[in-house]
Amino acid sequence: MCTTCGCGPGEVTIDGAAAQAEHVHADGTRHSHGHGHGLVPPAGHSHEHDHDHDHEHDHLPEHSHAAGVAPNRMVQIEQDILAKNNAYAQQNRQALAERGIFALNLVSSPGSGKTTLLCKTITLLKDQAVAVIEGDQQTSQDAERIRATGAPAIQINTGKGCHLDAHMVGRALGQLALPEDSLLMIENVGNLVCPAAFDLGEAHKVVILSVTEGEDKPIKYPDMFRAASLMLLNKVDLLPYLDYDVQAAIRYARRVNPQIRVIQLSATSGAGMDEWLQYLRAGLTLAAVSKRPSVAALKARIAQLEAQPQRPAT
Repeated sequence: MCTTCGCGPGEVTIDGAAAQAEHVHADGTRHSHGHGHGLVPPAGHSHEHDHDHDHEHDHLPEHSHAAGVAPNRMVQIEQDILAKNNAYAQQNRQALAERGIFALNLVSSPGSGKTTLLCKTITLLKDQAVAVIEGDQQTSQDAERIRATGAPAIQINTGKGCHLDAHMVGRALGQLALPEDSLLMIENVGNLVCPAAFDLGEAHKVVILSVTEGEDKPIKYPDMFRAASLMLLNKVDLLPYLDYDVQAAIRYARRVNPQIRVIQLSATSGAGMDEWLQYLRAGLTLAAVSKRPSVAALKARIAQLEAQPQRPAT
């Protein structure tokens, strides 16, 4: 079990279907089975084995202290898990880039207003193709809210897991069948700790901080704000009723990440939504013009050119 956040074993499901997963034990051994964080070894490298004992699992606690495991061994285990996740993330990133899909990883504390913001954003984007991957420990309520807007959504339930990982997202992408030049928004599990460490293959992490939280969240959870390229300061319509220092929140965010961009907005009142939509459209345009043809497409094009009859020299 992760001693940082309490994340532990629990069945991962994608739209209700169990997802195969791999766990790394505190002693470094692995096995694959139908629950956990979805870190499945690549084809041909399975490490399945049977167990007749009870055990707990470690996933990647940045500050874990597993009993009986030397610190250098824990570092090795953590690096192994991250490397495996990053390999899946790179596969996701390449697949998205080849289709011109602009993907964002939305991260925040629970209750920041992510789902409400997503629903409002989808409505305002109108004809733009948008899909959502929803991450929660339990229930499909948020995915159902997204689907009510007309956008496709895949629900990933992590059980006791505290974050999405790249393999889970890759599995969900296989079910979404996104058209080219789409917008993909990944709503991560509400948590400002572990999601900071896990690349999902997104173009950017977007951290959402609501004005109903403390201004000092960025310095309390610096890894998340350091990993994000954009901070959405949400629920600004409530500022007249709160004792909240907006400039302090922005100052703290830029203390840990001087390059972070900040947009103040409210999905309820619509304040700041135009700037948010401009950000999304700019990202979509860049993804479309940067679209890379796949190796298969290039080979097919070369074969097509080679098959064309040669014109006689004149």
